[in-house]
This record gives sequence, structure tokens and C-alpha cells, in this order.
Amino acid sequence: MSDQCKTCPSANGCTTEPGKCGVDPEKALLGSLNRIENVLVVMSGKGGVGKSSVTGLIASTLAKQGKRVGILDADITGPSQPKVFGLKNVELKASEYGIIPPITKLGIKIISINFFLPNEDDPVIWRGPLLAGAVNQFWGETDWRDLDYLIVDLPPGTGDVPLTVLQSLPVTGIVIVSSPQDLAFMVVKKTIKMTQKLSIPILGLVENMSFAICNHCGEKLEIFGKSQGEVIARDSGIEFLGKLPWDAELNNLVDQGRIEEYDSPAAHEMVENIIRVLDSSIKN
Repeated sequence: MSDQCKTCPSANGCTTEPGKCGVDPEKALLGSLNRIENVLVVMSGKGGVGKSSVTGLIASTLAKQGKRVGILDADITGPSQPKVFGLKNVELKASEYGIIPPITKLGIKIISINFFLPNEDDPVIWRGPLLAGAVNQFWGETDWRDLDYLIVDLPPGTGDVPLTVLQSLPVTGIVIVSSPQDLAFMVVKKTIKMTQKLSIPILGLVENMSFAICNHCGEKLEIFGKSQGEVIARDSGIEFLGKLPWDAELNNLVDQGRIEEYDSPAAHEMVENIIRVLDSSIKN
């Protein structure tokens, strides 16, 4: 192998004339040390169902269990993970193996377009191919190293970015998030059908904002309508991963960038169900 091809990612070295293998020598090392066991995608059929908060809860709960966790914020036009985890004024660094992702208090590695913007409220006005290209770069040019779980926070719907992620990343399983409203479940059925057509395993459905608990009397209030998650999951032939309440404490912590401090039995149950279904799908 010639000197210029020492960084060739091919196990057998160059298989063609040096310099003509199609590998850019300057990019050959990017992501080469990444060892990611599971890529979990969090999707929703529509916006406003708390998908990004659920992503943060999954990542935080896994980190509290001692897992090595990363988050790829693929919602390029509406990135929220830096705010959810309180990462502000981040000065990005890089190694020859890629962008070094900022790390949260619990050790969660995060990459997001917000880290590249002069101001966190600057809009990203890009067309589909640019959005999809940014997600592919986050995947392949970030120095993730060893992770047990990489959680991908997708934008809502079934557009370019979700399609790019599902077709180009080695997705282990999908978690679909919805809320009790009829409209939300009508749209989530479209998401389920899309992923089934792509033959990517759906781990199950999470019903967010399923209910609220009155602070004064303890009554369970179905403020967004009657819970339908279990019925929709059963009718769609997928697992029901659990109900998450609308919780003022969680909302406050998210607004303050302190989601890692939130702890609830419902979040732990959801993650345990995700791990159970994931382990079962891997064995089968």
C-alpha cells in the first residue's frame, strides 16, 4: 500500500490504483473509531407531541443505568436537544476522527445543527437535500467512539430527513411517539405504514401526555382526550411501550435545560420496555 493510502478504510487496503479508489485521504479517518451498538430512532407523525422530550428522557434514563449514550439531533430546522440539556455557547472541537460532540452532565454525547449557528434562534432555511446531507455528516463525521445507544431525534412526518435516516443509517429499531388526540393517531398510522414498507423494526409506541395528575386531589385527568395508545398499538401489530404523563415538573426542567434531573417510574418503565423489545428482536 502506498503512503497516500495508509488511511484507506478497506480491510484489504487499496483494490485499485492509488488515489483512484474514491476515498478522500483527508476524510478517511472520520468516524473510523466509532463503535455504535444500537441506533434507536425516535419518530412522530406530527409536531407538538413531545418527541424531543421523550428522546431526552430515553437518553437520560439509559445514561443513569450506566449506558454509553449519544443523541443525534436530526431535526435540522427545529433543533431542540441543546436547549433540553442546557448546552449553551458550546465551542466545538475536532480531532482527525471527526467532530468531538459536546457532553452533558450525565456523559451523553450530543451533536446538533444549533452548535454551528451564531445564535441558537437563527433559522436554518435549507431545502431537503441539504438537510439530509447534514444528517449524514453528523452520522459519519462525528467522533462518537464507543456507544451502547445512539438516539436519533427525527423531525416530525415522513419527509426527506426521516427517509434519509431510515435508508442510510443502520437503524436497530424505531420508537414512535404520539399523544391521545385523534389527529395525532391518524398521522401516526401513516408513520407506522411508512416504516413497515421500509422493513425497519418498530420497537413500539409511546403515548406522551397521556394524562395529568391534579396537584391538589391527585385525580388523573385525561386533558388531551381518552388514551388510545394501547388500542392503536394492538391494531397496528406493534408493542405498546408505555404512557408518559403531562408533568409540569418535566416541562420546567426542560425549559431550564435540566432534563437529566427528572426521574419518574413511567420513564423507567418505558425504557425497560424498549430494552426488552430490542433484545427480543435481536435474538430473533
